[in-house]
Amino acid sequence: MNVKCSVSPVRLMIGRHRWTITLICLLFVNVASAQGRGWGWGRGNYASTAQQAADYGMASMMRAQGYQNLQNSEAAKNYEQAKTLEIDNRKKWTETYFEMRKINRQARAEEAPPKVSHETAIRLSQKMASPRLGATQLDPVTGHIEYPLVLQDSIFEPYRTELDAQFAKRSTSGSGLQFDQWQAIQQTVSKFIEVLKEHIDDYPAGEYGKARVFLNSLANEANFPAS
Repeated sequence: MNVKCSVSPVRLMIGRHRWTITLICLLFVNVASAQGRGWGWGRGNYASTAQQAADYGMASMMRAQGYQNLQNSEAAKNYEQAKTLEIDNRKKWTETYFEMRKINRQARAEEAPPKVSHETAIRLSQKMASPRLGATQLDPVTGHIEYPLVLQDSIFEPYRTELDAQFAKRSTSGSGLQFDQWQAIQQTVSKFIEVLKEHIDDYPAGEYGKARVFLNSLANEANFPAS
């Protein structure tokens, strides 16, 4: 369809309407040309009508929307996969942690020494107890105490006096001491040992050791009745 518009501005010198008529003419030419060639669309594909061009545009928009939905779906899928992987990792970490604790407890239990029974503890305590004093060190009849040389020092006289009286009373009890009597002996021996520790540098090491063993044995004698 050929449409010519030969209207010249000179010929259409109708005042201020000159440019309006020219614009209408040019628009008519472009529409006619578009109808002759078809509406431009894509690479060489043209719509034959305005409606078809609108349909093409709608289809293109729907394709873009579909692509966006696909991208969103892939992103959501990737997020869910990452979340699942994180949960699995946490679960495995927790299982590994408690498994390591279990293994550690088993290893410690295997390496721990065997538990000591009540009877065994009694036997061990008896073996570790200080040796009993002989009759020359503690007279079982009178309760007289023969102290080692170091314990005969004058600084220990108050404690020797107390122990002499306590063991003399023990010798007359026959069947053994009452609890308050036993407790008095233990307290006196403990004070005796504390004062001895304060003068550890005043005596030879061997003599100091003998004095400590003697006092420990003296405290142990209070656990037995006088023979």
